[in-house]
Amino acid sequence: MESDPSFGDHGEYDTGGTAGPSVERDVKAAFSRKLLSWYWANRRDLPWRRTRDPYHIWVSEIMLQQTRVDTAIPYFNRFVERFPTVRDLAEAPEADVLKLWEGLGYYSRARNLQAAARQVVERHGGQVPADREALAALKGIGPYTVGAILSIAFNVPEPAVDGNVMRVLSRFFGLEDDVARPATRTRMEALARELIPDGHAGDFNQALMELGALICTPKSPQCAGCPVTGECEGRRSGRAESLPVKSKAKPPRPQYRLAALVEGTGPLSGRVLVRQRPPEGLLASLWELPHVEAPDADVWSSPEAATAWLAKALAAEGLRVRPGRFVGEAEHVFSHLHWHIRLWFAEAADDGGVAAGVGASGNSAHGETNAAGEGWAGAAGGQASAYRWISREEFESMAWPNVFRKLLAAYFSGRE
Repeated sequence: MESDPSFGDHGEYDTGGTAGPSVERDVKAAFSRKLLSWYWANRRDLPWRRTRDPYHIWVSEIMLQQTRVDTAIPYFNRFVERFPTVRDLAEAPEADVLKLWEGLGYYSRARNLQAAARQVVERHGGQVPADREALAALKGIGPYTVGAILSIAFNVPEPAVDGNVMRVLSRFFGLEDDVARPATRTRMEALARELIPDGHAGDFNQALMELGALICTPKSPQCAGCPVTGECEGRRSGRAESLPVKSKAKPPRPQYRLAALVEGTGPLSGRVLVRQRPPEGLLASLWELPHVEAPDADVWSSPEAATAWLAKALAAEGLRVRPGRFVGEAEHVFSHLHWHIRLWFAEAADDGGVAAGVGASGNSAHGETNAAGEGWAGAAGGQASAYRWISREEFESMAWPNVFRKLLAAYFSGRE
């Protein structure tokens, strides 16, 4: 079998072409030198760059996964103000952590961060370890985060390879391997490790990320302002915009859901009935409006069939409601799911009473599977979670997925 011409014999990139190893070393050294000089002159003033506290750097790196820098900044500031140390985070109620994370999405990041903080307290006395294996053993910390913490906080020469870094390296060295493949990431890490200049691991890794974020962007890279444009193989060969090579991920699967905004009457006037999701799984422990999946296109497309199904499915959980006026539509996109939601106002049956022990006290209503034969919204074991009648003030203090936070904020604002 022929060898892959883009890799050396040991699974490392051969970036020297026909010019020889000495030229390759010179190119790599020039790349690192020019990139560092550019970074020191142009780096953004970001709050997590004003510290070498490994905990704060860790928090920032977790927040920046799937989140833009401008969005993350106010969240980071609030988070470290409320939980300034690892121990503060470890000892906090989960509900407080999720509330501060509200709006960032991917809530498993927040739960894993707190779980790892508790591990740091238990295993390392509350001090973030400066050890690769110890960091990698913490929940929710992968190779990129390990490298970022070690290099930025402790100046350890560990690579931190994310999407920005793989894009920069692919273009500069003209690499055409699929960056979605784990093997490519491993080889990119080996290449990035070679490029780290002595004594400047943290700044160099941040320089790579900064170049990818500001200059070597996914679309329309600003090659004229790039400090290494003269040696960039992607620019010289006209492939900058076509690199990196990345196989397309599967689009999120559409799911069609019917939801009820149940308004209280009598002594519950001004309140809305909501429920808390189970402590494990999708959107764990967050609050939401009651909703169920439409079984087929016929039910989804017919208002009469949809409201009948919604009432039947919720009744199977012990919640008897009468859907009425249509409110509108909303969407919520996950990495693997795309919720399409249709919402109706509803009244609780039995003169405002709710079946199966659900009431203003927030007691649980543990039903069986709903009319669709499933546990609500993916609940484990087919059990409904705790329902509560909430006021506007209580709404503000609870943690919600974005879609339900926006729907309820609009509802309560309309009642003012």
